[in-house]
Order: sequence, then structure tokens, then C-alpha cells
Amino acid sequence: MTSLLSRVSPAGQSSAPGPWTAPAAVERFRPQARRRLLRADILGFLAWLSPVAAVALWLADGGASGFSSFAGAATSLGIVTGLVGMDLVLLMLLLTARIPFIDQTIGHDRAVEIHKSLGKPALYLLLAHGLFIAIGYGAAEGLDPVSESVSLWVNVPDMWLAFVSMALFIAVVVTSLVAVRRRFPYEFWYAIHLLTYAAVATAIPHQFSVGGLFAEGTWQRWYWLALCIGTGAALLFFRLWLPLKATLLHQITVSRVVRVAPDVFSIEMTGLHLHRLAGTGGRFFFWRFLAPGLRWQSHPFSLSAEPIPATPTSPGKLRITVRNLGDGSARLARLKPGTKVAIEGPYGMFSTAARSRNRVVMIGAGIGITPLRSLLESTPFEPGHATVLLRGHDTSELFLGDEIMALCQARGVTLFHLTGPRSSGRHQWLPQSAVRAGHTLHSYVPGIADADVYVCGPASWAAAVIRDVRDAGVPAEQLHYERFDW
Repeated sequence: MTSLLSRVSPAGQSSAPGPWTAPAAVERFRPQARRRLLRADILGFLAWLSPVAAVALWLADGGASGFSSFAGAATSLGIVTGLVGMDLVLLMLLLTARIPFIDQTIGHDRAVEIHKSLGKPALYLLLAHGLFIAIGYGAAEGLDPVSESVSLWVNVPDMWLAFVSMALFIAVVVTSLVAVRRRFPYEFWYAIHLLTYAAVATAIPHQFSVGGLFAEGTWQRWYWLALCIGTGAALLFFRLWLPLKATLLHQITVSRVVRVAPDVFSIEMTGLHLHRLAGTGGRFFFWRFLAPGLRWQSHPFSLSAEPIPATPTSPGKLRITVRNLGDGSARLARLKPGTKVAIEGPYGMFSTAARSRNRVVMIGAGIGITPLRSLLESTPFEPGHATVLLRGHDTSELFLGDEIMALCQARGVTLFHLTGPRSSGRHQWLPQSAVRAGHTLHSYVPGIADADVYVCGPASWAAAVIRDVRDAGVPAEQLHYERFDW
């Protein structure tokens, strides 16, 4: 199998890879990028401030006085670890509440990544909280930690809920480990993960009823009430109300399923007020198809084309393109026209909102090509300022290739088809024939360090692309990657 290397000009002509000759222009997206970085700094500051404020308020209410004895010191350490641990848990919930300010600042992927990174520290802090409290209370009463724990369970109101909460937190964190969650279907992992809400709900009562830590009239009480109520309100509004509102507003219905390739198909849908979804190219939605056996499955797919608003003679249309990667996606190929669809979104930063430069480079492989097709249609750029690289074993894997070709010709985009067996070594994301010919990323996009780069494709392939992109001098804020993972 040979590699097809084609460069498409606005006139549709092809040539070998060559230098980027786009003219210089004022960077229109720089102000947008600066505002996004400022918002990210604000979010980072608030994230650090939250646990610091929790401990500072405890100290302001006389918490430091507990360190005068061994029992008091152990109890105080238990209080501090509990405060910080619970604060991190609430922060984790806020990161996955799909709050627009967070989503449009750091993106869904980054928010979920931070959420996952906080899981173990939060659990360790909560375990330390329970251990230190048992030691401290036990030392004060002349009991060992185990006997004290039993006494707390039996004799202290609401304390049994704290033990239940800890068990739930352990279950959630353990099932979130990659080595564990890969053994179970997504639906099972997701159901277990919902226990986080039960864990938080069962942890709250003892915080307000035991030990007088959040006694009436203290700043601590108001701080934690505001934090807990605010987190709950955010979850209800952004995770429940807004998706329900979007579903009722757009009334999306499956119109047909079209085969694109042997294992790839497009789901075409109609809906109302689709102009409100315009400009979301590259971002993704969670789709829930209300058909027997599918109602409880939520699928994250990007649009593979910009929504088409309704006209006096035709309804509004939108489309996703799906690859058969398992039993769940295979059943989607059998969807019947008329099936109602519930939606959540759009989410993520794989869109124009992430732009910081006039020039843009899109690199995709496999089903990851389809979000690029939508982004290519919607994101603004001048002719000569965009390059698209599509990778596949052969041309049949360049999904929606004809549509992308037409868009590139219409918009003055340089397009490369990179097909053939995968190479090994440093540039393994490229085909063997390209590497043998001496081609590298710079061969196709010499000015890539001054461009926004969007990468979408299988995880291992994308990791190789990202490594080359970073080696080419592209700063982190100009690199945008959409993952196919959970």
C-alpha cells in the first residue's frame, strides 16, 4: 500500500508538500486567547483558595487551641484533613457539573482530567480524617481507635452515615482506576460513579451535628452551607435542567441512518431552533436515543456537519457520524426514523472558542476526522491560512473525505491525504512511505508553530501526533486535542 500525499489548492490542483505562503495579518484571536487564559488563572486561584479558606476559617474560630495535647492534636489533624478532603470532593463535583464558565475556559477534557486527579488525594484525606478522629477521640476517652470507631457508630447520631459515606467514596475511587474500570461496561462504571452524590449527601449531616464544628453563628457554618448549596444547585441546573430544556426546545428526531463505510454510519436528525446550535463545530453533545434498550445509554459524539436551520419548506437538520466500536454503537445503526433524542451540550473546547492564532491546522485519523469536518466548516480563517491532514490505512478510512475535499476547495485550504501502513519510530503517526521519503510534520506545515493545532483520533495515534506537534514548537495553549476515552 502506498501513501497518497495530495495538496489541494482552491482550484483543486494537487502538488507535493511545500512551504506555507499565507500572508501575514493581524492576529484576530489573540484577545480571545488572553481572556481565556485570564479566566483560567481565576479558576486556578479559586480552586486553591477554597481549601485554604476552609482551614483559615477553622483557625479563626479557635481551631489552633486543640494542638495543646496529643488527643487534641490528633483530633485537630482529623478536622483539617476532613475539611480539605470534603472541599476537594465538592470541587470535583463542580468540575463535572458542566458549568459553561469552566467548560469554555479549560474545556471538558481538562476539567475531567483534573477531576480524576483529585480522586485519590480526596480519598486519602478522608481516610486520614477518620483515622485521626478515631485516635484523638479514643485518646481522650482511654479507648483504642477501633473501639472508639465502634462507639462513634453506635452512640453518636448521624455518625453511621459518615461510615457509609466513606465506603461509597472508596467504591467510587476504586472503580475509577483504569485497570478496574476497563473490566466493566461504561454503563456499570457510570452507575457506580453516581454514588459520589450519595457519598456527599451522607457525609454532610455529621459535619453539622457532631462536635459543634459548624455551630450557629460561625463563619465556617455559612461557608460550608454556601459551598454545599451552591454545588448542589449547579449540578441540578447544569446537569438536569439545561439538558431537559434543550431536549424540549429542539425536539430532535432521527430522520434516517446512512451507511458511510462498512463500519461507519451517519445519523441524520431533524429539530427545531437549530440556529441556536450553529457555530459549535467540533464540540460534542451527549446523545440519548429514546428507543427500547437505548434510553439509559448516553453517547458523546461531535457533530459531523454544521446544523442546517429550518426553512419554510424543510425542517432543520443536524448529523453525527459514528463508528461501530462495540455493542452500544452497533445498536445505533439500527435506529428507526421517528426515534426521539434527548441531548446535553454542546461541550468542550474543540471549537473556534479555543483559537488564538489566525492560522489553523487540523490533523485527524479514523472517526476523529468527522469533528474536523464540522470544525472546518464553521471556524473562520482566510484562504491559505488553514491546513488539513487526514490519516488512514487507505482512502476508505478517510471518512467524509469527499465533503472535506469540497470544503477545502471552497475555502482555500491545503489538504493532505496520508494513507498507507503505519511507520515505526519517532514519527509513527505518519505512513511508512512518507517517513521513507524524509517527510516530517514540518514538510506539510512549515509554519505550524504560529498556528492553532487541532488533533482528533485514536489515543495512541494522537499521542504520537501531539509529541511531534510539541517538538515543532507549538505552545500548549495552541494545541487542542479531543480524546476518545472515558
